[in-house]
Amino acid sequence: MFEFYPQIKAVHIACVILSGLLFALRGTLVQTGHGAAAHWAPLRYLSYTVDSALLTAALMLLTLLPGAYFANGWLTVKLVGVVLYVVCGSLALKRARGRAMQRGFFIAALLIYANIVGIAWEHHPLGWLHAWLG
Repeated sequence: MFEFYPQIKAVHIACVILSGLLFALRGTLVQTGHGAAAHWAPLRYLSYTVDSALLTAALMLLTLLPGAYFANGWLTVKLVGVVLYVVCGSLALKRARGRAMQRGFFIAALLIYANIVGIAWEHHPLGWLHAWLG
């Protein structure tokens, strides 16, 4: 199955990008007072589908890679970030009370998303900071 690693990784990366773009779109719609459009069923279901494919590809990659690949803890930090991203994203799109709180959680979710991408890109718990700090 390892021969499919490049294709699975490509699907995973594409889903990360699509998922982030869909969240940014939906969050922007909520922030601009178009919450009904953000919760439009086809847009939500597209988001669910992309996130399901993302999770499936992630689990497939996890089973393919050797354990030593994760020795420095970057994957653990990334997974904690994913949980925080999901919580902040949920609060930003529908659960937070008031526009200021929604805006704060939306910004926090976007920053966490960028951090998760940096951690994955650098394969280091510090993410983008690792490149700057050496």
